[in-house]
Amino acid sequence: MIPARTVIIGLGQTGLSCVRYCARLGVSPVVMDTRAQPPGAEQLPAGLECHFGGFDAEVLLSAELIIVSPGVPLATPELRRAAEAGVEIIGDVELFLRACRAPVIAITGSNGKSTVTTLVGEMAAEAGLAVGVGGNIGTPALELLNRPLELAVLELSSFQLETTPGLAARAATVLNISEDHLDRYDSLAHYRDTKLGIYRGAGLCVYNREDGETTPPAGRRAVSFGLDARDYGRIDHQGERWLSVHGEPVLAVPELRIVGAHNQLNALAAMALADEAGIAQAAQLAVLRRFGGLAHRSQFIAEKGGVRWINDSKATNVGATLAAIDGIADGMSGRLWLIAGGQGKGQDFGPLVPLLHSCIAGMACLGQDRAQLLRLADNTHAVADMAEAVAWCAEQAQAGDWVLLAPACASLDMYSSYTARGDHFAALVEAL
Repeated sequence: MIPARTVIIGLGQTGLSCVRYCARLGVSPVVMDTRAQPPGAEQLPAGLECHFGGFDAEVLLSAELIIVSPGVPLATPELRRAAEAGVEIIGDVELFLRACRAPVIAITGSNGKSTVTTLVGEMAAEAGLAVGVGGNIGTPALELLNRPLELAVLELSSFQLETTPGLAARAATVLNISEDHLDRYDSLAHYRDTKLGIYRGAGLCVYNREDGETTPPAGRRAVSFGLDARDYGRIDHQGERWLSVHGEPVLAVPELRIVGAHNQLNALAAMALADEAGIAQAAQLAVLRRFGGLAHRSQFIAEKGGVRWINDSKATNVGATLAAIDGIADGMSGRLWLIAGGQGKGQDFGPLVPLLHSCIAGMACLGQDRAQLLRLADNTHAVADMAEAVAWCAEQAQAGDWVLLAPACASLDMYSSYTARGDHFAALVEAL
């Protein structure tokens, strides 16, 4: 049940889904947003009590339940005071879990979580299960309750995990950990520990043995994935490299449409989660053979004058950029030109330096934190915007070269989202 004095903080898709859910239960919540004109305000029911443009501390202190958007830190002073006064503060995913009777597969990580979430969802559908896929990807979790579910597959950000104390997934994974959101967390360890909260209550912990930061607490039932022959891994078989399960070959790597070692890890993680969910291996392999990847994630845009242009606008941190470069390295014979920059979120860009001295021919740097990128090496070049970045790369690149948009930064200094950034890049490339 939802108490009568419920406050929803933050609109947008998630906030609106919370309003609709409360309405179905006969509760008229108070809606609050720090923005004077929050997105979705025009869709609110008439007569709803709203406080826009800031927090009303008195309303928060008198609430019985606060449902907070992932984008609002729990360290916000008004929320901290409400918590100290005994007000329960949760997120929309926690509300979903309290109502959902289907088993849950929970997926987090700095990179790759949307790909793995989509893969597991498609594997379940291929097997004939009534599956709902949502959370941090596409559909708000509460919207999944609108139809019968046999399995829920949730992508969860670190922000969502902060407000989801009741998570007890059938299987949960932390795919990898790299620096991200250090403008919100006081250290990498704090960020990692928040991610590892996904293992709390999980029936099976699926971790990446290539990344020790993802290891679950001792004593938990666990299985790993990686690039050697153990558990879910890789082996050489019949002259080719194969994905394997406990040493048995199951799929030749060339049959995967997604490329690169990082996507092989994604496929292995998805298989481990799907096995725990009872999804037949035949359904898993059918999906892996046809799945071509998600938009803005190492997405092939066009070949112009013998130059291949790749959109990985979803690479919003350094780890994702490194993975994107690794992902195309197998098929690349020419030089690589990188477009990077935006909001750096307090990251260390140092891991890019060895690549700038080896496989990256040049890097076009744009956005709010471009100065930090320009200092990394001599083969960096300042550009004012995406149009200038594409034009510069087109001038430098020759037939056989690749141009990769993998910004290592958030987009909000120049675009409404990483998808808008990727769409603009693709339009500029198509116009060449």
